[in-house]
Amino acid sequence: MIQCKHVITLVVTSVISANTFALDAKFADARWDGKHVPTGQQCLKFGGDNPATPALTVSDLPPGTNVIVLEYSDRDSQKMDNGGHGRMQYTVNTSASQVTIPSVAGHSFDIPAEFKIIEAHRSPGWDKAGAYMPPCSGGKGHAYYVTITALQDDNVSASTLLEMGKY
Repeated sequence: MIQCKHVITLVVTSVISANTFALDAKFADARWDGKHVPTGQQCLKFGGDNPATPALTVSDLPPGTNVIVLEYSDRDSQKMDNGGHGRMQYTVNTSASQVTIPSVAGHSFDIPAEFKIIEAHRSPGWDKAGAYMPPCSGGKGHAYYVTITALQDDNVSASTLLEMGKY
């Protein structure tokens, strides 16, 4: 699993800086506004109530996209930045130009079949382990975001960053 993480990280890092197209991504859940993490969507340690990744609508997928990589991050924490809150991939029908990506429960390894864990969140000792750790700074105003990357096989074809909000 760690080897896979490094391969994907290298691909994403090296190709995004070259000639990658931008995706259009927005929240499919109105509770997420990109400014503030919705009440209850923080980690269990700080009173989260069934926290989960926000559902997303991703459009302008390049033809042939078969996987979308999602990397959840805390910009204000060196350890939890760059996918520290979890990395996963979502399988896409190659003919799709738009997809709605459903939510994944926080603090769990029980994820829907169309998802695959690339790297579980990096702080299982801070709060409950799982594929995704919801925002967990204790309300200190940390900025959370998700990097969304479209792949065709192992090649990056498009990417974007979506601000999740502050907590």
